Amino acid sequence: MDTQVVLDNIFIFFCAVLVLLMQAGFALVESGLTQAKNSANIMMKNMMDACVGILVFGIVGFGIAYPGEFNGWLGFNGFGIEGLMSQPAEGLVPSVDFLFQAAFAAAAATIVSGAVAGRTQFKAYLVYSVAITALIYPMVVSWGWGGGWLADLGFVDFAGSGLVHLVGGTAALVGAIFIGPRLGKYSKEGKPQAIPGHSMPMAILGVLLLFIGWFGFNPGSQLAADLAVPILAVLTAFAAASGGLAAMIVSWIVLKKPDVSMAGNGMLAGLVAICSGIGDMNAFGTLATGAIAGTIVVLAVLAVERAGIDDPVGAFSVHGIGGFWGLIATGLFATTNSTGGGNSGLFAGGGIDLLVDQVIGGLVIVAFVAAASTALFGGLKAAGWLRVTAEEEIAGLDLTEHGAPGYGIDLRGTSASMGGGSSSPAGAGATKPIPVSAESALSM
Repeated sequence: MDTQVVLDNIFIFFCAVLVLLMQAGFALVESGLTQAKNSANIMMKNMMDACVGILVFGIVGFGIAYPGEFNGWLGFNGFGIEGLMSQPAEGLVPSVDFLFQAAFAAAAATIVSGAVAGRTQFKAYLVYSVAITALIYPMVVSWGWGGGWLADLGFVDFAGSGLVHLVGGTAALVGAIFIGPRLGKYSKEGKPQAIPGHSMPMAILGVLLLFIGWFGFNPGSQLAADLAVPILAVLTAFAAASGGLAAMIVSWIVLKKPDVSMAGNGMLAGLVAICSGIGDMNAFGTLATGAIAGTIVVLAVLAVERAGIDDPVGAFSVHGIGGFWGLIATGLFATTNSTGGGNSGLFAGGGIDLLVDQVIGGLVIVAFVAAASTALFGGLKAAGWLRVTAEEEIAGLDLTEHGAPGYGIDLRGTSASMGGGSSSPAGAGATKPIPVSAESALSM
């Protein structure tokens, strides 16, 4: 077997592992930005996104995403992964190709977890995870990377601003709308109230893990171990840095303090936005794309909250708004003077054609995912499967959904077990758990 073929396959395998590592990053971000009493539930959902994503995408989704010859809108290449154990002499072996694509599918699914955190029945989330990895995400992928109508249109999405992040972000918005806000999020007058997350260090560690994972997401989408890879890596770093810095500055101006979570979301928004055009942008376009994404995400998070939509981690703002902006940015900043992708946007003298294609593609993705997610979440709500009861939400999903706390000792220093109490860690104080009122539980 040719040495270059071996290098390509080992490189994509390594990138697939980095993308799978992003599941840990997502879990830490979501857990850190939400309440301690739901931390194990968050971890469980992200773990199951990986499990469900790999299995369901392998059985059904992969054949829809890459159907071969089809009508450009919907096709199916059969169940399972054809030739999984084969080792062809050229190109990517099926096993490596699948592992990389399955990691993307799991990432798209897990975006929704944070938007519906703290009030979703676990069985409902499993149904959602199956639906998005089996059908919703694969159909959108088939339109672009699978050679469908978006590819024929001229739509550009190198690493998934639209095909991955806009899909997950749109589903996150629909899910948050259907499930409604957390108890205590809005006052009787409808004014948003802060429900602080339990660990900002955990959340920012998650952001940095996602940053590392993105070096598999973007350079890996080159699908070859060539000299474009280090360029893509540097541009990825530029987008993250400019997004985080811009969000920090804007939050400082708007909120009068440099907000930590906003800066973290700014880094992520920059990374989301650059996915589409990174194969066709130079350093200036990348920096502009990231900085504008970081600016937009701060304003979007505040606007979504004021609109009465409770998205605890800003999933829609980061992945939905950031993803759509990334598509537009490609139509503006793409230039052939970068990694040789061959696409030119408006500001590089390419005219408006690419920008129009990007907007059309983005709008159709939003429309399809919104419709499919409405049917999914609406059905779950009608069946009584979507939201936990108020009592369960107050107690926390770790106990009510999984039967055990995420932390052995709760934040008040008493035993968090379901069965009864021990003393505080110092050995003094009450011998039974302290009764918790609804009002005090909301602050946990």
